Amino acid sequence: MRPARRTDPLWLLGPSLLFLFVFVVYPLGHALRLSLYDWDLLTPERYVGLENYRALFESGDFCTILQSTLSVSLTAVAFSMLIGLALALAVNRPGRLAAFARTSIFSAYVVSWVSVALLWLWLLDADAGLVSAFGRALGFERAGLLASPHTAPFAIAGVVVWKIAGYSMVLFLSGLQSIPTSVLEAAALDGAGAWQRLRRVVLPLLGPTSAFVGTTSLILTFQAFDVVRIMTQGGPVRSTTVFVYSIYEQMFVGLRVGRASAEALVFFAVLLVLTGLELVFHQRRQAL
Repeated sequence: MRPARRTDPLWLLGPSLLFLFVFVVYPLGHALRLSLYDWDLLTPERYVGLENYRALFESGDFCTILQSTLSVSLTAVAFSMLIGLALALAVNRPGRLAAFARTSIFSAYVVSWVSVALLWLWLLDADAGLVSAFGRALGFERAGLLASPHTAPFAIAGVVVWKIAGYSMVLFLSGLQSIPTSVLEAAALDGAGAWQRLRRVVLPLLGPTSAFVGTTSLILTFQAFDVVRIMTQGGPVRSTTVFVYSIYEQMFVGLRVGRASAEALVFFAVLLVLTGLELVFHQRRQAL
């Protein structure tokens, strides 16, 4: 058996590093280069320096897009985690009924975004949708949730919650089942009730799971393109124009490759900052 060499870890990391370079580092570097040019895919590239970034911030588009993205994303992450945790606590038990409930809830996550968007576009239709019909039956006026800039972002967020709540449930369920039963039994013997066990034992032990669910859910919601493209096309009044949809408009509608690349890099930076803040928050919460 030959002795270990210092280069052995590099050989083991080689495939992952190659994948990271080809699909992450190189595209980011190429986008950075394109963001310094004015190019419409038809004429030769023209170097403009930081003009694309200046136009993004001075036009006011950045604030509008950031507000729309955060309205949809943070709302969806918060409610999907709360609902996912509640569902995990409800179905964390043996039996066929619980197994059927787990399968049924998670099935929404494996359905394509296009199918989900078409389903909810019909359900939220102001004239023929079931949600509007239910509201009229209760005495409310015609509900056009997708037609108002005040409600459209939260309607989109609700659709995203319906889609990814099963994902959060499965991860929280895995975290719950990894908690030793002896810990819960010891807390019960010490006189802790169900609520106290949940608050003082279960939730702290679910800290790493919560951090993972929150981070991955944030990334998922930031990439919600199909549901916006099908249901609102970024409207009304650009209230649902999230980053990925704005990048699509710049690239494939306006043929502004440099502007789209600049927005993509800003989008990556915003997502990186929010992810870092979320991880720091969970780490400090665990340290308390």
